[in-house]
Amino acid sequence: PDIEPLCLDLADWDATEAAVGAAGPFELLVNNAAVAVLQPFLEVTRAALERSLDVNLQAVLHVSQIVARQMIAQGVPGAIVNVSSQASQRALRDHAVYCSTKSALDMLSKVMAMELGPHKIRVNTVNPTVVMTDMGRINWSDPQKSAAMINRIPLGKFAEVDDVVNSILFLLSDKSAMTTGSSLMVDGGFLVS
Repeated sequence: PDIEPLCLDLADWDATEAAVGAAGPFELLVNNAAVAVLQPFLEVTRAALERSLDVNLQAVLHVSQIVARQMIAQGVPGAIVNVSSQASQRALRDHAVYCSTKSALDMLSKVMAMELGPHKIRVNTVNPTVVMTDMGRINWSDPQKSAAMINRIPLGKFAEVDDVVNSILFLLSDKSAMTTGSSLMVDGGFLVS
């Protein structure tokens, strides 16, 4: 009941600064916005690369800066969870840009954890497999395409939204008070297969 949504283009640096800067105070942050423009490596366009970097990496950095500065100014501990992907650690066909931005997000999160830790701000990622969101359904609704991925997941299925939400809630909670700079795989075992 206390959530006030802000609708803005996170790739717009100034609009994001104004909107997020005026909100708060913050103790918790989940960076979940992402785009997945799937193109074969040899066909990646500049527009796809720029859009993906803007949303998947730049927006996380910028929103996290704004929120972390407020947390530090308040002198309160906090937690930030960045939603990454199993694609940060495993190459996927037609995902050159997406895999790259998610790998960069994992490293950004580790640097954030190192630099924000002294301020008692924890930073972690959740790295799900395909999640059955609208975006997941668009990109993975073809049974022939999805079968190859599902066959590599020992649990034999894609993640549901609640699987990811519950992992995020754990990382935001005091139950993970000594966890920072970590990536929590929510992949049904995909990376071990």
